[in-house]
Amino acid sequence: MNHPDSDYPGRWWHALGDGRIQCDLCPRDCQLHEGQRGACFVRRMVDGAMRLTTYGRSSGFCVDPIEKKPLNHFYPGSSILSFGTAGCNLACRFCQNWDISKAKDMDRLMDSASPRAIAAAARHHGADAVAYTYNDPVVFAEYAIDTAQACRAVGVRNVAVTAAYIHREPAREFFATMDAANVDLKAFTEDFYKKLCGGKLAPVLDTLAWIRHETDCWLEITTLLLPGHNDSPEEIAELATWIVRELGPEVPLHFTAFHPDWKMTDLPPTPPATLRQARRIALDAGLCHVYTGNVRDSEGGTTYCPRCRAALIARDGYDIRHYELTADGRCRHCQTPLAGRFGQQLGHDGQAFGARRIPIRLAI
Repeated sequence: MNHPDSDYPGRWWHALGDGRIQCDLCPRDCQLHEGQRGACFVRRMVDGAMRLTTYGRSSGFCVDPIEKKPLNHFYPGSSILSFGTAGCNLACRFCQNWDISKAKDMDRLMDSASPRAIAAAARHHGADAVAYTYNDPVVFAEYAIDTAQACRAVGVRNVAVTAAYIHREPAREFFATMDAANVDLKAFTEDFYKKLCGGKLAPVLDTLAWIRHETDCWLEITTLLLPGHNDSPEEIAELATWIVRELGPEVPLHFTAFHPDWKMTDLPPTPPATLRQARRIALDAGLCHVYTGNVRDSEGGTTYCPRCRAALIARDGYDIRHYELTADGRCRHCQTPLAGRFGQQLGHDGQAFGARRIPIRLAI
């Protein structure tokens, strides 16, 4: 299935009176002339209509542990087939996947795969779910939705790793096909979103609240801490307090470490002490489950019972070292249910997938 450039019809757009079209996918509301591409670079006006340039093509496929997404309360220890395309509808100067999200010519690099082929590959490789990741699946929503439906038809779950920069109408269709999402909440100020991401904070907060309260999609949140930009104790306390108040104390929050990349190579890496401090602040604000990532931190990687504080899932990086949940997701010590999605076993064979990373190629 090798789609030539611009031959797949896009959704969520309307014609303007001056001959242009407007994309209705995300809050950027790009207005395009004939031949022009949107800010994401993968949605284009061709012959008076919206066309997609990356449907059916991927920047690569890999089987990962679910914890790498990161998701710590969604079938821990299971495996997930990860893939993405190209482009992004935000312009984060600190992007950690800029070679994919900022790519403008991916034709020679992309693997071709139909939605059914991806679903079949997940089954073949024993993956419990498919992750739409690497770049933001919002910009390839049509491809992600079709693939998610194909996955559900064969019993494979779906996970979105996204910045949730999306309008409500497409969000309804997109998240209806997702079983879990990790939303990248970049920061908690409009100034950060405007200057470092080229976007707005308010639409992301609205989408987070909508996912949490209006969908069946399991939600976890990640905030990448940039030294001197979004890591102040005051901002972290405000972010955590908002999550407790608007989403609930049991929504897991991950603080992850920045490494110098893209257009912010002059910024130092996030010190581990900053992550540990952020975790303490968020816990003090009332969150039950706060994690640290991109560093080795056994305490920050462990899931604790919100009632008796027993260590229920002890992790070393992406490896699970200790597991104290019942089959229905309760603490073995006090029987308190843990928020999340849990199954009868860690993986298909009863063992955790571990820290493996298995690149694969798909048959078309």
